[in-house]
Amino acid sequence: MRKIILILLLVFLYTNVINAQEWRTNFDEAKKIAKNENKHIILVFAGSDWCAPCIKLEKKILATKEFKESVKNDFVLIKADFPRKKKNQLAEGLQNQNKKLAEKYNKSGGFPLVVVVDKNGEKLGEVGYENIPPNSYLDILNQMIK
Repeated sequence: MRKIILILLLVFLYTNVINAQEWRTNFDEAKKIAKNENKHIILVFAGSDWCAPCIKLEKKILATKEFKESVKNDFVLIKADFPRKKKNQLAEGLQNQNKKLAEKYNKSGGFPLVVVVDKNGEKLGEVGYENIPPNSYLDILNQMIK
């Protein structure tokens, strides 16, 4: 019985890992992958521990199965997080990278901001959080790459 439970648990974990959305934090790495795989980049500026609309965007759109399935073939995903709570602070190098990304792609300082970038790092468009279904949000993002 234990073996069956262990096997089922491993299958469940394997399935979730395979279907998991891989959010990157290194922009240079994301650009390399985008170039190698001929994809665009979705760059999300968020305040994960203080920004209510950022949390809604994550929960209602970015974390949905529909979003994850739709973007995996065309986009490389990266989050530039700006947490405020001391316990959630990022490493200094990551903080510096996120600040530089914000200077280039989020000059208004808005949160959340979802920016679509081509494989060379050129900004194609942006959108904030909108209280719409994931498929409608995906339509907005896909229009930016056409």
